[in-house]
Amino acid sequence: MQLVDDVVSMKDEVATWRRTLHADPELLYDVHNTAAFVADKLTSFGCDEVVTGIGRTGVVGIIHGRPGGNGPAIGLRADMDALPITEITGVPWASRTPGKMHACGHDGHTAMLLGAARHLAATRNFTGSVAVIFQPAEEGGAGGREMVNDGMMERFGITKVFGMHNLPGLPVGQFAIRKGPIMAATDIFDITVKGRGGHGAMPHQTIDPIVAASAIVTSLQSIASRNANPLESVVVSVTKFNGGSAYNIIPETVDLAGTVRTLSPEMRDMAESRINEIVQGVAAAHGAEATVNYLRNYPITFNHSEETDFAADIAESVAGAGMVEREQPPTMGGEDFSFMLEARPGAFIFMGNGDTAGLHHPAYDFNDDAIPVGVSYWVKLAEKALAA
Repeated sequence: MQLVDDVVSMKDEVATWRRTLHADPELLYDVHNTAAFVADKLTSFGCDEVVTGIGRTGVVGIIHGRPGGNGPAIGLRADMDALPITEITGVPWASRTPGKMHACGHDGHTAMLLGAARHLAATRNFTGSVAVIFQPAEEGGAGGREMVNDGMMERFGITKVFGMHNLPGLPVGQFAIRKGPIMAATDIFDITVKGRGGHGAMPHQTIDPIVAASAIVTSLQSIASRNANPLESVVVSVTKFNGGSAYNIIPETVDLAGTVRTLSPEMRDMAESRINEIVQGVAAAHGAEATVNYLRNYPITFNHSEETDFAADIAESVAGAGMVEREQPPTMGGEDFSFMLEARPGAFIFMGNGDTAGLHHPAYDFNDDAIPVGVSYWVKLAEKALAA
């Protein structure tokens, strides 16, 4: 690997920052301690501007390059929020807040971008400006959308934007990326099936919403098996089924909920349309009524072609030849960096976290050995993108 020398020497300090953040996890937009920690560090590094409250609780640091050099601004993004999970790692820096933990590595992402900001502010070996973006509420709160809607791109003149996420199972020192869709759109739906309740011993006097809802769940599986092109990807998962209160009562209503994952606009449109058609048709066949509330949540995380090639080349300059998978299969997980990629061209890359527990698992912990790799990637990307 070709790591930046100064970055290697700061590994232990950056790891200390990471562990400090890990011990104090915060959820969604309630990342006040994390944001304050980030803002204090950026100020101490000598960033030219440190702006808080972007997208509610986001932080942006601006680092100008060589004096007199006029150039574009690029954005480098890290996420700050944790997850509502009880940690079981047993490490000394484990969460001090029951029911909250950094189970996705956002503590590592934040610490690595802080390390890159310190190096870039000290050396300024580039022309133009770097915007280091620290985002709240990636885990379901659409903080990326809020920062974009808050005018972040226009305010700081950001022309391109790049993101990175750790990937358990991929060895430390390796990267993975692809052009086009790399992560799925993450739509959600709620369904209410209304029948006619009654005595469980007299079903003929009722319209049983449990039977109707069960048929709906089964029928929804035909979207992937019979409506989607077999060469396309679509997932329809019903993840909630709530109804009934006693052994001998057929309830009046049943509530269902779930998620839809797709990698193309066409599949997304088709899935939404078919869910509505199937729910209404199956409910009517059982004499019941149904309502569907379908929410288009995070869009497809779509890597732009030129920026993907650039990011892969930078990763290879860090990791070495053959250490970057440029045709990484897409994942059906979601990522709200997608909103930033809709606003500006850019690319999202995966960085190896080694043989660790999986993301969103209570035994997960970010691998500090990956810190020099991630920081070197950010530094080299900024310096190359804004080279004189």
